[in-house]
Amino acid sequence: MRSVPLAVVVSLGVALLAGACSSAAASGSGGGDAIVAVGAENEYANVIAQVGGKYAQVSAIMSNPNTDPHTFEASASVAREVSQAQLVVQNGVGYDRFMNTIENAAPNSSRKVIVVQNLLGLPTDTPNPHLWYMPSTMPAVANAIAADLAALQPAHAAYFRANASAFIASLTAWDNAIAAFKAAYPNTPVATTEPVADYMLQALGAANLTPFAFQLDIMNGTDPSAQNVAVERSLFTQHKVKVLLYNQQVTDSLTESFISLAHANGIPVVGVYETMPVPGYDYQSWMLAEVRNLQKAVADKISTEHL
Repeated sequence: MRSVPLAVVVSLGVALLAGACSSAAASGSGGGDAIVAVGAENEYANVIAQVGGKYAQVSAIMSNPNTDPHTFEASASVAREVSQAQLVVQNGVGYDRFMNTIENAAPNSSRKVIVVQNLLGLPTDTPNPHLWYMPSTMPAVANAIAADLAALQPAHAAYFRANASAFIASLTAWDNAIAAFKAAYPNTPVATTEPVADYMLQALGAANLTPFAFQLDIMNGTDPSAQNVAVERSLFTQHKVKVLLYNQQVTDSLTESFISLAHANGIPVVGVYETMPVPGYDYQSWMLAEVRNLQKAVADKISTEHL
């Protein structure tokens, strides 16, 4: 459940400012020859910026770390921003449905739209929409971005491909950290409040003991069953897990009670994010930080609730 359902209206100016906070979140010369691109979430905008480099002018719609993306509402200025974009990257799986509404209201046959759900071949009813935590997602996204940018500016195709290759290579540190954790701490039992980082936990070989129905209820703002609440509590009171991961951007009285219960039982807590923390991070360093924080929790019982 969510104690404060947010109907967030983000203006164009805020979106541009937040997107520019990270060195790779907004880029481009700003000149007339720059491709205007939009990422529905700032993690996708960040990858567009890294691939597009000096030939892309990139902004993010959802960048505020205090925003609940599931209850985001787009403003008229956001609609104008999306309608004017030559390239759009959005998550899909119902996560950013407002983007479809805007695109349908302002059709543009030349606009390139990458829907990550479709890129990965996932059905619409995929229960966990947090696709960017899946290690295989962003390499596919980067290559798709390079292809669409090249179609928009064929003269710079080699530049875009080279940037995509460099981005994918830069994910090696994250991949290596995942492999090292999986080897050192196989089947580590963990608890979560929402399925935000579940894809990464699967890659890490962790055992998420929180009932999935409980995670979905919290994510969707509904009351979990008393039985599942009792199961979740027992993970801490009976010391069944090594760490609690919670959605740092959205908490309520119930999730706060589990955080307190974890601390009371000597179980470290790690905050995970739905949108990339800014300033100070790009996609690669953000994902790597999440793994390192989890390792600190498991190995040294150190909590990291904020990036």
